[in-house]
Amino acid sequence: MRNPVVEAVVRALVDAGWMALRFNFGGVGRSGGTYSGGSEEIGDVTVALKAVTERLPPGTPRLLAGYSFGAWAGAMAARDLDRLHRVVAVAPPLAFFDWSFAGSLRAPLAIVVGDQDQYCPRTSLDALAATLGDRASVAIIPRADHFLAGREDDVAAAVRGVI
Repeated sequence: MRNPVVEAVVRALVDAGWMALRFNFGGVGRSGGTYSGGSEEIGDVTVALKAVTERLPPGTPRLLAGYSFGAWAGAMAARDLDRLHRVVAVAPPLAFFDWSFAGSLRAPLAIVVGDQDQYCPRTSLDALAATLGDRASVAIIPRADHFLAGREDDVAAAVRGVI
């Protein structure tokens, strides 16, 4: 929640007029629970989105964004959701998690990634984008690795560009 990349994504969304909620998964920071490797974290995303949706006027567009593992958990949670404007995956860890489900996303997928991301191999990224066709957009940040350290302004600009 206090990661500089997450903060940059939130800043970009708010600057673009979106309401944003960031949270820690169970077991992170001062939150209760423990890391489950995916199932509980997907549930965390679903609960958070439901809490926000209940506070919005009916029909308000919604967007899910996540960084690294949060990108995967958010996209997994989005699989069965209607009326999402977009799913934004920042530095998706394609090397560690199966993204074959992405073809079933109802919302377009926007990916923001560094060109030197050691956990998002370019071949996997290209294959994912090809699978989704025009339902995918990719923004590549030059000279940036998975952690995007010091590149938070570039991350924010890229997120604004894909939403």
